[in-house]
Amino acid sequence: MNHRPSQLPSLPARPTNAHKGTFGTVGVIGGCVGNDEQLRMIGAPVLAATAAARTGCGLVRLIMPEPLLIAGLSLCTSATGLALSPDSLSSREKTLTRAIEDCDALVVGPGIGVNELTTHVVSRVIAQDRTPVVLDADGLNTLATLLGQSTRSNASMVITPHAGEYHRLAAPLNITHDPTDPAQRTDAAQSLAQALSCVVVLKGQHTVVADADRTWTCERGHVCLATGGTGDVLSGIIGSLIAQRMDLYNAARLGVHIHALAGERWAETHNADSGLLATELCDLIPQVMQSLR
Repeated sequence: MNHRPSQLPSLPARPTNAHKGTFGTVGVIGGCVGNDEQLRMIGAPVLAATAAARTGCGLVRLIMPEPLLIAGLSLCTSATGLALSPDSLSSREKTLTRAIEDCDALVVGPGIGVNELTTHVVSRVIAQDRTPVVLDADGLNTLATLLGQSTRSNASMVITPHAGEYHRLAAPLNITHDPTDPAQRTDAAQSLAQALSCVVVLKGQHTVVADADRTWTCERGHVCLATGGTGDVLSGIIGSLIAQRMDLYNAARLGVHIHALAGERWAETHNADSGLLATELCDLIPQVMQSLR
């Protein structure tokens, strides 16, 4: 049975003569090494990469700081990897150039932290206009800092802020809407979309998707999704749909809907409002997508 509301776009086609190149490559740039050289925040980019693969893209590439990459690839064995040098600017630039050229969509920010490397990564990917970008987490916090320096983006971009990230982005743009007020959420999302010439996914209960001219509100979902890692899964879903040649606004809307239905399905199966692991959400994506075909 098709459970896709009529106002949502169809899923990307799956022709029988396709190969992995048909369905695009998603690059996930994330992960952070702590100041004390302990490994941390490996899980977020792995979740985004796993979600992208589960959503049907042909290839996934993990692009992580060099000390983290082997650990990341051991957790996401279907991905290939590119190492970001923590120290060598020229090496890092070569890696980013290769990622931009090789990938059909980039998910930037899961677990990446706020540091010099992140500033370089975000500045580089928003300056290019070849590959669409899904910007999340500390990628958004870094963008907020760059906006304060009058930096503008050339990239086709989806941003996925929660209320706190929204406030940090809105402040340098003099946008005063309150994203926590249900009556203001649509205007809040669209004002930011217009200011940044991008698609905004304003996360929360009844997530709002907006571009400069259109808005859509998701009426589905479940409180079980209010746990760590589910936002990384959402970014991976949206990035995968973009890599499969969906336009950014429709990829964001359909991605939010898939994510919401996966949460509902987990809650129904487990008869629970809490306890969801983000990895379990990834595993439900193919079933939910099949129900939408």
